[in-house]
Amino acid sequence: MSLARRTALTLLLTGLAAALTLAGLQAIGPDWTRFLPATCLSTHCFCEAPRTGDLLLQPANSWSSFGFVGVGLWIMLGGGRRPARPFAGPAALWFGFTAIVIGLGSVALHATLTLWGQFADVLGMYLLGAFTLAWAVQRWRDLSPRATAALYAAVATGLIGALALWPETRRWLFAVLLVIAIAVEWWLARPRRPDGQPRLLLLGLGANALAFAIWIADQTGTLCDPGSPWQGHAAWHLLGAVAVACSYAYYRSETARKPRVYARESL
Repeated sequence: MSLARRTALTLLLTGLAAALTLAGLQAIGPDWTRFLPATCLSTHCFCEAPRTGDLLLQPANSWSSFGFVGVGLWIMLGGGRRPARPFAGPAALWFGFTAIVIGLGSVALHATLTLWGQFADVLGMYLLGAFTLAWAVQRWRDLSPRATAALYAAVATGLIGALALWPETRRWLFAVLLVIAIAVEWWLARPRRPDGQPRLLLLGLGANALAFAIWIADQTGTLCDPGSPWQGHAAWHLLGAVAVACSYAYYRSETARKPRVYARESL
């Protein structure tokens, strides 16, 4: 698929995803007070003031979430290319799908400010964090695809269970997961990707660091205009989408290596 065609198709599908999402929200809203509120409402659900009665309570934070959807679609449309590379096929497609889940979950939270929206929002982040950790361990320990999938499923299931039981732990638990995943990738997995491009990983980490700084400024009110269409948390979403794209480019920069043969256990 050519670059122009891939770009056009990404934009078209992102617009379609936005239209379907709005239709779904319209079908169950806009009276979001019928649902349990997000736990962040007891403290502060970011700077943007909720538009009570509107379909999207936080429009800037909602619309910016589609940046993840666009990046995820872009990844999925190109995920099957260069199949000889380690990061292709199911792994790349799932990584792109995870980015889409992050975006749609973020829309669910900021549009509704409900507990179920909050769950959907954090779900995608946990799936991404679990993938980052599992893919790093896969290269570090030279795991088989089956073992990598089992590790990913175990980490993701544990995180989702914790989210359901203790939703108030969602932020620090995600932060711990991300720090561990990045550390394993940089110090243990990266040296085993000799032909990878670590500058792409660093670029993504830089985008994440800037996004986090803006997130803190938005959350604490240091950078806050509740009625403005320009929101710090919206910038966090867009920079986070850039970081996902950089991670994808980093993973794809690793060229094919001689595949390991995983022998069956003798009976």
